Amino acid sequence: MSSDNRYGNPPRRYTIEVSGGNPPNYPKELTRQRNRWWAKGADIVNKNIICLWYDHDAEAAARFYSETFPDSSVKAVNRAPSDYPGGKAGDVLTVDFVVVGIPCMGLNGGPTFKHNESFSFQIATDNQAETDRYWNAIVGNGGQESQCGWCKDKWGISWQITPCVLTDAMAAGGEVAKRAFNAMMPMKKINVAAIEAAVRG
Repeated sequence: MSSDNRYGNPPRRYTIEVSGGNPPNYPKELTRQRNRWWAKGADIVNKNIICLWYDHDAEAAARFYSETFPDSSVKAVNRAPSDYPGGKAGDVLTVDFVVVGIPCMGLNGGPTFKHNESFSFQIATDNQAETDRYWNAIVGNGGQESQCGWCKDKWGISWQITPCVLTDAMAAGGEVAKRAFNAMMPMKKINVAAIEAAVRG
């Protein structure tokens, strides 16, 4: 790659310092932007970030997720540099955040596109208390219950709050999976004790 091609695709891997770093010849003007997504102490950069469309409330959603789930945080709030069809210069345009270790970007794109169940976050839980905590936080904040461990937050994002005992039972196959599956079907929030009883037969 020519040293003049400052915006070309960088090589696949770079070694970085614990404090962060950038590829060779990376534009100094963009250093702060790129450093947000370098894994501290690692030698790779996230190349796949989930982009979620919101109707002007991406920041509120990101802050709710960061307060609800472990390993979650708001990384940056980015404002529009000029007017655009859905807003004005200075409005919050994108929000960089992490949900249980997964990097995401919330885009304030307006009301045109709506979320549906074709996309969801699946959160693995260890016990009933953890299952209750996440479920109640989402539903109690203007969300909506659905079936089989699914619920929807107030912004329309779907969540599967899934105890590990259920996924382990399904992975076991055979009669264990069948009993666990049949026990799950009438549930909204997953009842861990009921799934454990089904596993035991």
